[in-house]
Amino acid sequence: MTKEMFLNELESRLTVLPKKEVDSYKEFYSEMIDDRVEEGKTEDEAIKDIGGIEEVIKQIAGEKSLSNLVKNKVKQKAPKRRISGLEIFLLVLGFPLWFPLLLTCLILALVGYLLTWVLVIVTYAVEIALIASIVSGLLGLVAGNGIGYLGITLAGFGGAIVFFFICILATKVSIKLAKKIALGIKMSLIGGGKNNESI
Repeated sequence: MTKEMFLNELESRLTVLPKKEVDSYKEFYSEMIDDRVEEGKTEDEAIKDIGGIEEVIKQIAGEKSLSNLVKNKVKQKAPKRRISGLEIFLLVLGFPLWFPLLLTCLILALVGYLLTWVLVIVTYAVEIALIASIVSGLLGLVAGNGIGYLGITLAGFGGAIVFFFICILATKVSIKLAKKIALGIKMSLIGGGKNNESI
């Protein structure tokens, strides 16, 4: 892949961004390629050295906020003309149909996102229950209700220690999953869902 092909591909994949930003990225990566070519690499080697087009798009997507990308995409898709009276009438008339469908889609998206955090919520709930068992076991011991409460306290303490590490692991997994989901959404907005095998 030549530098020109790379920059053209970059521009075509970044259509969701303002032209000023696209030009800035093109200039930045052009200079990176030029620097590597000056070091003795071919244009193709220089492009592979910076990660190729897919890696560059992922990096750019990671830097951008999801809300800004969505706003830019909506602006691009917004009609450039005024909405006619008939279209407004049809929107109002169809409101009982399209609004519940839109609301359902938004709720399903929210539920899907919340499911990535269910593991974290459950593990922390178990951790809190185990800590509560320690407290109740200690209160039982202090009240003099028998040695059985010592067992409850020790079992709760051991379980709380184990689940503390499980909570940390579940949190890390959920954060990684949420980041991957957000990056996937950003990539579909920025790259237009393209998977070019050009490198």
